[in-house]
Amino acid sequence: MGSLKGKRYWLVGASEGLGRALAHEMSAAGVEVVVSARNQERLDELVRELPNPAQAVTVDVSDREAVEAAADAIGPVDGVVYLAGVYWPMKAQEWDNAQAEQMGEINYLGASRVVGAVLPKMIERGAGHVVLTGSLSGFRGLPGAIGYGASKAAVMYLAESMRADLGRGPIKVQVVNPGFIKTRLTDKNDFKMPFIMEPEEAARLMFEHMQSNRFKTSFPRVFSWFFRGSQFLPDWLYYRLF
Repeated sequence: MGSLKGKRYWLVGASEGLGRALAHEMSAAGVEVVVSARNQERLDELVRELPNPAQAVTVDVSDREAVEAAADAIGPVDGVVYLAGVYWPMKAQEWDNAQAEQMGEINYLGASRVVGAVLPKMIERGAGHVVLTGSLSGFRGLPGAIGYGASKAAVMYLAESMRADLGRGPIKVQVVNPGFIKTRLTDKNDFKMPFIMEPEEAARLMFEHMQSNRFKTSFPRVFSWFFRGSQFLPDWLYYRLF
């Protein structure tokens, strides 16, 4: 795809963490960004920080009508990046229905609502770019990842299905699967997180991927080998490792 300079992108989930860092990365590269999240104050601060023109539009991705209204208000975009997510560490023995539901609601269904609000218009125009944020935790079941891992696996499957349907046509679909990123979400973990990245580093890798023609990227690279390789392990061996 090459440079995205001069393009207009909608970043959903941009008020904090990876989304905020990606907004800075893209704006510095000459991309006009429309940033969305629920916190208007943080979005307004972000727009003031960015080096190039940007727009803030609040949206609650758990509300389909609100998502569709926001998409209509924003108008045509060259691409959309879904970064919104919530997380609580959760073991099956400590199940919290409310938190598990929120992770499914925001992480997966929110992505589905946003894609559903923009993709038909992209198809009509014959041009567009959809980028979804999965996770290394989505490759295979992990301990303490009830809700989060499942929601990210659903996002990854969503991207794969879209890729299968849209093929190599004018609508580009990509998925990014990061490992641990130092954010308010990972601050909830009480264990050592291998290869943890700063948001700015992850945003740089994500933006590089967006400018490529590759469908999928998973990082940090070495850390991702374990998760991708685990898909080929027999169940008895995989679960023995944990």
